[in-house]
Amino acid sequence: MRITAILLAIAVGIVSGLGLTWLASTGALGFGTVKIGAWTTWPKSGTPEADPYSRALYARSGGLPLGSTDGIAFAATTDDNGATLNGRCDIHIAGRMPAARFWTLTLYDAQGRLIENPSGRYGYTSAEVLWKPDSQIEVVLAPRARSGNWIPTGGRDRVTAVLRFYDAPIGLTGRSANTVELPAVWQEFCP
Repeated sequence: MRITAILLAIAVGIVSGLGLTWLASTGALGFGTVKIGAWTTWPKSGTPEADPYSRALYARSGGLPLGSTDGIAFAATTDDNGATLNGRCDIHIAGRMPAARFWTLTLYDAQGRLIENPSGRYGYTSAEVLWKPDSQIEVVLAPRARSGNWIPTGGRDRVTAVLRFYDAPIGLTGRSANTVELPAVWQEFCP
């Protein structure tokens, strides 16, 4: 009886440890993150002060974090209301962009891959997006073609939008994170 209890405790410990490690390495636990609306970033991920969880996140994904002097990346897997981004819906990303020399907006599937599409459109840059007269943008991520700034989702269930700002004076320490304004994210016409 005693050996069964010991083996059960060991099994629970192993499963719990592996589960929490998996959650931490996917970014689900939010260690070291800064959240602004729907957007999440790991501001220290490309620095020597990077925490082990953000290092594991990039090691697991095979990504290369931007250095703090190069820029910063924000990812959105949900809209501003907390609903998971669904590629079968029309997802709007609209608003003013922070000051940066250059920025990109790219769409990925749930596995972190670009979404294949016949139009060959995988994202936009600050140099090619159609700007509104009031210096704002609106990009629609949707399964069906439309005029304006459109990125095809391929009708995927889950998608991730990533905004990268290069050579941007965005400070994310202390109170400065509250002053950064990022575009709003909302969904409509969901099946």
